[in-house]
Amino acid sequence: MGLPPCRCGPGRVPYGLVTSLRPQVPSDKVMFDEPHRSQILKGGAVFDVRRLRLLREVELRGTLSAVAEALHQSPSSVSQQLSQLEREVGVPLLQRTGRGVQLTPQAELLSARTATILDQLEQARTDLAVAEEAVIGTVDVAVFQSAALALMPRTLTLLAERHPRLRVTLTQHEPETALRGTWARDFDLVVAEEYPGHAAPHHPGLDRVPLTRDRIRLAVPRDAAFDPVTSLADAAGLSWVMEPYGAASRHFAEQTCRVAGFEPDVRFSTADLQTHLALVRSGNAVALVPELMLTADDPAVRLVDLAGEPTRSVFTAARTTSAQHPALVAVREVLAEVAGRRRG
Repeated sequence: MGLPPCRCGPGRVPYGLVTSLRPQVPSDKVMFDEPHRSQILKGGAVFDVRRLRLLREVELRGTLSAVAEALHQSPSSVSQQLSQLEREVGVPLLQRTGRGVQLTPQAELLSARTATILDQLEQARTDLAVAEEAVIGTVDVAVFQSAALALMPRTLTLLAERHPRLRVTLTQHEPETALRGTWARDFDLVVAEEYPGHAAPHHPGLDRVPLTRDRIRLAVPRDAAFDPVTSLADAAGLSWVMEPYGAASRHFAEQTCRVAGFEPDVRFSTADLQTHLALVRSGNAVALVPELMLTADDPAVRLVDLAGEPTRSVFTAARTTSAQHPALVAVREVLAEVAGRRRG
């Protein structure tokens, strides 16, 4: 038996599709636009798509509390809905493992099918939006700090001017976790980065579109005491600021210094690149900084080119099932325009 006719109103999401590409809602929180119950009927059993998605989320996130937080529900509500799904399916779906839960083999099968169903529903909604050619809805964007500072203000201004019915939300996030979050439907689009020799994680079902490349340079204080620094090797005895361990930029910076023949004296560690520049301006440190964080007329910072002129790649990624949605296409087009103007 097929799906029952959808009586959703204009702009509503048919059959329980959960996505952020949707009309604006009068709330500060992300809402899931599912006004009508969505069901899959087979052999007399009724499977609610919303409950199926909860099962999929448990597999992705590991705990009921994490699922509840991601979907803006209470843990008790998530637990109750999963219990109802278990009754509908007629087999055990979850088993306790320490502080978390684990899917049973039957639940893993059901979760895999659910992933396909969610992809097909999202693709269907994208197809409908393409047919309507309307740039409308909400696009949730995850972006790392330097791109947020350099690209997003102008991008948001242009989008508001050209597409007034489009709503864009912005969350600063590290690229590695944001890529996974986009794959898991936490975001619709991610602006991510790759440092030389450090490929960003790949997730199935995500595309990648190059956005820009920016050179990485040594930033030193514009002070007479630092005039002798004309190459990276000259910075061997200076204090450094870098991102915390685990960041691709940290590994790149350390390796670059080692190739130049020294171990950097990293006295300051922070993920905030504006703090990096503040420490450079004040004469307390030197740093390797990408161009997106730099301005040519900074009176307190002098830039030194690195051997080989290494560059950082910046790209966008989205789920292939929503990549052609007019709202998402519009955001990508304006982002590319702003990045191109900055390069020019």
